[in-house]
Amino acid sequence: MRFAFVTDELPVAGVAGHLAFNAAVMGWLRAQGHEVVILLVRPRLAFPVLRYDGPAVIGPGIMSRGGFLVSMRPADIAAILVRYGLGKLPVALAHRWRRHGRRKHYGLVDAVLGAFITAEQSGWCVQRISQMQPDAVLIDTIFRAPLLADPSLAGINSLILAHDVFHLRHRALASAGYQVHPANLTRETEIALLKSARHIIAIQPDEAAELRAMCPAREVHAAPMPAASVARPAALDRQANRLVFVGSDTLPNLDGLRWFFAEIWPRLIAWRPTMTLDLIGDCGPALGRLPAGVFCVGRVGNLSPWLHRASLAISPLRVGSGLKIKLLDYARHGLTTVATPVSLFGFARDNCAPFIAANDAVSFSLAVSQCLQQPPSADAEQAAFAYVENHYGVEQSFAGLAQALNFPVKLNAS
Repeated sequence: MRFAFVTDELPVAGVAGHLAFNAAVMGWLRAQGHEVVILLVRPRLAFPVLRYDGPAVIGPGIMSRGGFLVSMRPADIAAILVRYGLGKLPVALAHRWRRHGRRKHYGLVDAVLGAFITAEQSGWCVQRISQMQPDAVLIDTIFRAPLLADPSLAGINSLILAHDVFHLRHRALASAGYQVHPANLTRETEIALLKSARHIIAIQPDEAAELRAMCPAREVHAAPMPAASVARPAALDRQANRLVFVGSDTLPNLDGLRWFFAEIWPRLIAWRPTMTLDLIGDCGPALGRLPAGVFCVGRVGNLSPWLHRASLAISPLRVGSGLKIKLLDYARHGLTTVATPVSLFGFARDNCAPFIAANDAVSFSLAVSQCLQQPPSADAEQAAFAYVENHYGVEQSFAGLAQALNFPVKLNAS
């Protein structure tokens, strides 16, 4: 079978949660023996010439040759080089410049939930899809959904990968006092966009239930991020009192960490001065000065050694939705996580889940201190592995997606 995937970012694992999910879907389809063509509506490449070993990619101003993607238009190349240059700056400085640089398009905002596809981009996609006649079109979030309104696509099976219930995320961020783009995103607007597709794919069961209530006439399937356990090498011991957090420089991560440092970290250090916290990803550099005992690791090529050395993970998020893929990373490396209820939203309910819920600063501090009273046990690691294998194997995760695409899941797909 042949599928078209419409997006504005290349699906790449290890960069951001939504891109990791898209990469998992693309990899799963290809492992099933199906052909995938990515329609990249804007040339958001990391560099003007980029090696990409994923599915075939076509897009306005992009040429694909011998495993390389090449940006062809001078204006696009200039924009890519500016973004590349910003990526070489200290994260906090790059964040400020990026915020001001995108003011022309989005205004001076704290968070951009997404950019709606333009009429020109939509027309280009419709033309290519009409030429391809794929078995199904997968649409990356509601922000690309307007193209489905074109009458020429009425007979093609279509799926929206929702990634989020965006009006709820918008409401949560706005209620916390942040400026968000789009400035307005209502439940009614999101319903209208979701209804343009035959099927809606949620990334976790709770959001699937919400989307079914919003669009009762549409097929809604839950397709959580699949995960596989990564056993800790026998020669690598977990280090006592070592915490870890993995996250990008997105607003929910930074907001949660600021709360953690203000309300929780002082309690923990007073209780156990030798405690440390590793911040992995762009969250650490974006925060700038960090408290004593907190280490800015930054981006790493391989998460496993860092997660295998930690004794406990934390997730102090106060806003957000979707599925927090970082918690799956912790669990599949055998880690227990102390997490806020927001962080745990959408995870499979299981009495053996490797998560400890903490509602406020006091309960969060107590949960961390109690977990660290004893060294992490092999039983706790095995319970985390069992949770991942029982609930997030690829066959279970993508069974609903396979149903929407009208083909059975093959065993041992990855």
